[in-house]
Amino acid sequence: MIAEVKKELTDHIIPFWKGLRDDEYGGYYGWLDFDLNLDKKAVKGCILNNRITWFFSNAYMCLKDESLLDEARHGYEFLRDHCLDRTNGGVYWSMSYDGKPVDTTKHTYNQAFAIYALSSYYDACGDEQALKEAYGLFDIIENRCRDEGGYLEAFDECFRPAGNDKLSENGVMAERTMNTLLHVFEAYTELYRVDKNEKVAECLRRILDCFARKIYNPGLHRQEVFFDHEYNSLIDLYSYGHDIETSWLIDRGLEILNDREYTDKLSPITEDLARNVKKTAFDGRSLANECDRGVVNTDRIWWVQAETLIGFVNAYQKDSSQRDFLDAALAEWEFIKTYSIDHRQGSEWFSAVSPDGDPDPAKRPIVEPWKCPYHNGRMCIEIIKRGVE
Repeated sequence: MIAEVKKELTDHIIPFWKGLRDDEYGGYYGWLDFDLNLDKKAVKGCILNNRITWFFSNAYMCLKDESLLDEARHGYEFLRDHCLDRTNGGVYWSMSYDGKPVDTTKHTYNQAFAIYALSSYYDACGDEQALKEAYGLFDIIENRCRDEGGYLEAFDECFRPAGNDKLSENGVMAERTMNTLLHVFEAYTELYRVDKNEKVAECLRRILDCFARKIYNPGLHRQEVFFDHEYNSLIDLYSYGHDIETSWLIDRGLEILNDREYTDKLSPITEDLARNVKKTAFDGRSLANECDRGVVNTDRIWWVQAETLIGFVNAYQKDSSQRDFLDAALAEWEFIKTYSIDHRQGSEWFSAVSPDGDPDPAKRPIVEPWKCPYHNGRMCIEIIKRGVE
């Protein structure tokens, strides 16, 4: 599996995203439709560009190819010069194709992904300014995006509270979400990994407490997804992809934090999440998307499949006696390489396929503000680094 995954990374994913580089206006192009028509004047989502910067930084550290560091630098410069609001602080939601603010929403989730990108870029090249920018955004999240109960969601340009339409789905409007909390945790894990600042570690511990006490539902062996201000769940929703992603991201955070008390508290939870996802949503070769009020969405979403592979490998590495997780990971890779990867010239992965592997009937774009190499590229890097055949 490792050789095949590495080939997918080096021969397919990396060349594809290099081809999306905009050398005229900076950053990376933001839209490629299902029929592979590139829109060079589409908005450039800041999440998309920051995830690309994270990807190339980590691909460089994995493969030691100097051209990848150049791509990471290109993404960083777009973040530094365009996406950061130098007047009010924080990162905008999206930019025009030529680098002007389009959506000036300041979302906690988006600030987190900028920290994620900046931390990895700093690790890749040692640029102290990138680390300084990361801490600036860390301070913004902690001082402007958090209350006594935890992290809030959306704000306007001046950090006045706004509606959370960007991270709310399934007919609810959430004041807090599992998804934002998870990716703040992910970003802080990366920041702590590269700089070992104790104030970041304390935030990681506080987030882990919140996962254990308010997000994780032990009776249903899952996380709740959307909440009101007091962490009352708003909907009966089981997000299979987020649960398997959380299982390994929290384990990674625990490894970096290296705090025995929190490892003992959270590791059984991550094991439960992984086991229940496999039992509930894995059909022997791929993972369903979610279950909304008892109705399963069976689409095989690209990012869910990628996170499933990492999550199952992670569960096996925690306990090698659980061979079924490795077998499931190998089966998942067979599905991905056969069906999720779009083998058309000039494409990357389908956004979704059917359980039988039929291409996306909705013809969702190949590139859009949420569709990037963060999940599938990270999957390749993780499998290479973990060394599990």
